[in-house]
Amino acid sequence: MTDSADNLQRLSDLIAAARHAGASAADALLAEGVSMTLGWRLGQLENLERAEGVDVGLRVLFGKRQAMASSSDTSAAGMRELVERAVAMARAAPEDPFCGLAEPADLARDFPDLDLADAHDPGVDDLKARARAAEDAARAVEGVTNSEGAQASFARSTVALVASNGFAATRGETHHGVAASVLAGSGTAMETDYDYASAVYAADLARPEAIGRSAGERAVRRLNPRKMDTAKMPVVFEPRVAGSLVRHLASAVNGASVARGTTFLKDKMGVRIFPETVAIVDDPLRKRGLNSRPFDGEGLPARPLRLVEKGVLKSWVLDLRSARQLNLKSTGHAARGVSSAPSPATSNLYLEPGALAPEALLAGIKDGFYVTTLIGMGVNGVTGDYSRGAAGFRIENGALAHPVSEVTIAGNLKDMFLNLTAANDLAFRYGTDAPTVRIEGLTVAGL
Repeated sequence: MTDSADNLQRLSDLIAAARHAGASAADALLAEGVSMTLGWRLGQLENLERAEGVDVGLRVLFGKRQAMASSSDTSAAGMRELVERAVAMARAAPEDPFCGLAEPADLARDFPDLDLADAHDPGVDDLKARARAAEDAARAVEGVTNSEGAQASFARSTVALVASNGFAATRGETHHGVAASVLAGSGTAMETDYDYASAVYAADLARPEAIGRSAGERAVRRLNPRKMDTAKMPVVFEPRVAGSLVRHLASAVNGASVARGTTFLKDKMGVRIFPETVAIVDDPLRKRGLNSRPFDGEGLPARPLRLVEKGVLKSWVLDLRSARQLNLKSTGHAARGVSSAPSPATSNLYLEPGALAPEALLAGIKDGFYVTTLIGMGVNGVTGDYSRGAAGFRIENGALAHPVSEVTIAGNLKDMFLNLTAANDLAFRYGTDAPTVRIEGLTVAGL
């Protein structure tokens, strides 16, 4: 990995060249990374991939005209060409009244230590041991008959951002991962499932044996599924799929969608959209968080944001452009790539836990559905209409009964949010997280 001071100087030179060519403002982003992924299947090494790369992106502004260009050629000639392309594109671009860099007074100055980089890089033998342990544990589960394989991965990356408004900083991070996927049963009665885990530090990564065993047990539990008659009933989402509901909220409160008027929550600011017991938070400053960051993609300080408090929608997720469109201030949630302009995005987003244990959410449900798998993307962000394929378990008299597959759950997110109850089993595993949740009155369509 290149020294951070060298990266900052390289980007500063790009900015200077763009300004020399007549640009009124500019910023530049450098992303450098190395990653390794090892696949293990049926007791043998299946693949080993290693990738290294450096990409540079340059955004150039001529007043209210802007353009972005990127390159993986970091030679002097490559950087000259990058500046020439970006400048030429910006001169010809239409005006955007809302584009522009942050004001110098608003820039991040203090960068908290979020402990995002593990000092140890695992070797091939380390990854092999993780993948093998995960698959061995999965295949040892009684009823597992075949394997789709296990994977272990590691990535180290650094990002440097420099802008003509005076911002210049770098950040680095690491990610470790392990996953396993297996099949149970035979013939036309086979079922498959998986489990996975990721962490910034190897020490925080779930044990591969636990991931593999979970994958195997999940596959076996799905054997001999039944179908269901169509009915309205309570639906309980396990944590792995409950996070999708939080992601739907994130899309609906994204500043770009709000500014365009293409979200079903566009007129709900300050309105109760969940029960009073519900709070939803985005926290980019969590130590060792999967999506943590000390500053955002425009150099503004990252800060926790309470999107929903006591059930009331309190904030949009904003970058500078969407904030200007809405006559508001950025919430410090800009994300960007080397070839794209900044846009609003959440970081470590989660639904705060409730007071009840998951078993208590099931109690009292005479007939319901417990969701473990969601299929498809049938969500209309403009209307809130929700319809997704699902699999899981029938709930009978407050307990999980037989497995169920080939059903559809349907409703509208506005009603679903208002009828949501959260359990107390929140765990930070996926970057966007939720505990077990129960939603009343959904339609489960089967036979």
